[in-house]
Amino acid sequence: MQHFILGRTNLEISRTGFGALPIQRVSFEEADALLNRALDGGISYIDTARAYTDSEEKIGRAVSHRRGEFTLATKTHAKTADALNKDLETSLRLLKTDCIDVYQFHNPPFVPVPGGEDGLYDAALKAREAGKIRFISITQHSLDRAFEAVDSGLYDTVQYPFNHLATDREIELVRHCAEKNVGFICMKAMSGGLVTNARLPFAWLSQFENIVPIWGIQRMSELEEFLAYSENPPVLDEETLSQIAADRRELVGAFCRGCGYCLPCPAEIPINNANRMKQLLERSPWRSWVTPEWQANMERIENCIHCGACAKRCPYGLKPFETLPGQLAFYREFTKTHKA
Repeated sequence: MQHFILGRTNLEISRTGFGALPIQRVSFEEADALLNRALDGGISYIDTARAYTDSEEKIGRAVSHRRGEFTLATKTHAKTADALNKDLETSLRLLKTDCIDVYQFHNPPFVPVPGGEDGLYDAALKAREAGKIRFISITQHSLDRAFEAVDSGLYDTVQYPFNHLATDREIELVRHCAEKNVGFICMKAMSGGLVTNARLPFAWLSQFENIVPIWGIQRMSELEEFLAYSENPPVLDEETLSQIAADRRELVGAFCRGCGYCLPCPAEIPINNANRMKQLLERSPWRSWVTPEWQANMERIENCIHCGACAKRCPYGLKPFETLPGQLAFYREFTKTHKA
C-alpha cells in the first residue's frame, strides 16, 4: 500500500481511502467486517460525515479500538457556531474518539472565514484549540468556491469530485492544491455510480501524487478489488486509455453527478437519480431501477411545475427541469422491454 503526506497536515495516509457513505446501507456486522478488513489491508484514511445517518456510529463501534491506525475525517452541515459545536460533540461520541483529524465544512454555499457572521470558522478554531479537531477543512461541489478556499490559506484540505472525466479546470484545481500545499481529497471517483469499471479511474488518478480518492465501499468484493489495485496498481496502457476516451466521449460535459443538492423537489421528483436515469440503465445493473417504486418515481416528472429551484441549487449549472422529460421518455421505452 502506497502512502503520502496529505498537504501541509503532515498526516501520512494511504493513497487509497475508505469512503464511508455507503456503509449506511449495510448492517453493523457487515460494516464491522469491511472496516477491519480495510485497516488490515493497509487503508489508513476513513472519511465520513455527520449527515451519513449511522455511518459514524458504525465506524466507532467497529474500529475505535484501532484509532491509532488511521486518520479520521468527518463533516458538518452546520450553519451556525452552536450547530457546529453540537455536531462535533455528537461525532466525537459516536466515533468514540477524543479528536477528529480532519474536520470539514460540508459543502457550504460560501467559504467560511474568521470573523464571519455565521461564526463557523471561529467555532472550528476554538475546537482546534481545545484539541477536539486537528485540521480545518472544507468540501465543495462549486469549483469557484473550491479555488477560493485554496487561495484563502484557511483550509488544510479541500474535498472535491475528481475522476477520469475531469475538465481542464478541475485538473488545474488539483495542481493548484499541490502548489499551495493543500491536501486534496477526491470524492466521486466513480462518478456517483455511473462508472462501473473501477480500474479506469484508479489508473487515471494514480498520476496525481497529492490526492487521496475516497472510494465508496459497501461490499467486501469492492473492498478487495481496491486493495488489489493498491498492491498492483493498474497502468495507463493503450487499452485503458482507449476505455477512458470512450467514457469521456459519453459522459464529459453536462451530466448529472447525482450529488442531490437539487433537492428537495416540491413535486417530490427524485431528481438526483431521475436526471441521470438513461446512464444508470445503460451503465449499471438495471433491474433495481425498473421496479414499481421507481416507475412511480419517474412518472412524477409529469408533475414538474418548472419552478427552477433545482437549477438554482445545482452546483454544476444544470437545468434538470429541461432534461427530465427526455429521461422519462427514454425510461418509458426501456421499461416496455425490460422487467424487474
